[in-house]
Amino acid sequence: MRLLAATDFALRALMRLAAEPERRMSTEELARELGLSRNHLHKLVQALAAEGLVATQRGAQGGVTLAQPPDQIRIGEVVRRMERDQALVECFRADGGACTLTPRCRLKSALAGAEFAFYRALDAVSLADCLPPAPR
Repeated sequence: MRLLAATDFALRALMRLAAEPERRMSTEELARELGLSRNHLHKLVQALAAEGLVATQRGAQGGVTLAQPPDQIRIGEVVRRMERDQALVECFRADGGACTLTPRCRLKSALAGAEFAFYRALDAVSLADCLPPAPR
């Protein structure tokens, strides 16, 4: 399975915010740390805010923070939300795709099982689980 670059960067942004959950980070600073353009990060933050994963505040003291504690954010749910419109294979598309093998294909059930297992594994991981241990 391959994640969209936007999903990859969304996970990185969430992990960075989770490292200091009480701190509000500017999009400028977050973009610089992640190696993204400010415009690209802005779109990503908008998507994460729309999903209720981050909270944003405008102004001189503005920035972005997690909207939930890191231990309440499941990685599987983040990936599902960010990959919502991406079918694993054509026949998984909402419209059924245009695969001519669909009526007699036996691969679809195996792929569905693999996708289910992928998300089940990610559902077992919280954002807090992705953080390095705190220094002693």
